[in-house]
Amino acid sequence: MKIGLLITARLKSSRLPFKLLKDLNGYSIIEHVINRAKTIKNVDAIILCTSNNKQDRPLVEVALENNIYSFLGSEEDVLQRLNDCSQFFGLDYIVSITGENPLFSVDYANILIDKMVANQADFTYIDHLPIGCAVYGIKSKALELVCEIKSEIDTEIWGPLLNQPEVFKVQRIEANTYLQIPNLRLTNDYQEDFHMMTCIFNQFPHCSSPSLESVLQLLHDKPEILKINAEKKQMALDPEVLQRINQFYIDNLDKILDLKLKIYEK
Repeated sequence: MKIGLLITARLKSSRLPFKLLKDLNGYSIIEHVINRAKTIKNVDAIILCTSNNKQDRPLVEVALENNIYSFLGSEEDVLQRLNDCSQFFGLDYIVSITGENPLFSVDYANILIDKMVANQADFTYIDHLPIGCAVYGIKSKALELVCEIKSEIDTEIWGPLLNQPEVFKVQRIEANTYLQIPNLRLTNDYQEDFHMMTCIFNQFPHCSSPSLESVLQLLHDKPEILKINAEKKQMALDPEVLQRINQFYIDNLDKILDLKLKIYEK
């Protein structure tokens, strides 16, 4: 059993250019993610999964400097990039983390890995954590199947392609009640997000990686910080694309299940 922790990262961003290299209290955003990833248990490899566009080469250098692997794949098709990386490294399961989320929950990443492996789930997700704090678990063969059948190319938002219980064994993990603040943005999509994240990290020792619990306590004590990015909304999948994906699974269910059987028996 080989588990890889894949950090999806690119430098292309119209809202916050080169955001992953921005300094956040002593480390860049992507370095905070890497440092946090190194504390997760039962992972065989940490891999920075970026594109083959030369613009993203600085991320390869960051991976090298931080003693983790890197993989270069598709620019727009994130799922294909993850699948190619999984195949290259011979992984059985992957844990997917986004490079713009330096406060993802390490505790829930550990819980997810344990439950994902114990239940042999195809797709495992954590519900109701603040935006930017969750990770996702995928069986590599499920990822291979999706990439074999899907017609979508732009898969930056890819959850609905795997959250299909008629095809996959989907496992949902409910966050503890005190962590359930689903509209709280702890990510770096916009300049306002980064401003808020800077305010948060500056309240902690230099180069430290605060726990999610300590950050939530800080925001409870200093609610004025919450106003910084309160008007920003999380990007969602176009409803037409979601409908197209769901209809595709309905129309092709038998063929998909047949192909699943072949892939899983390999």
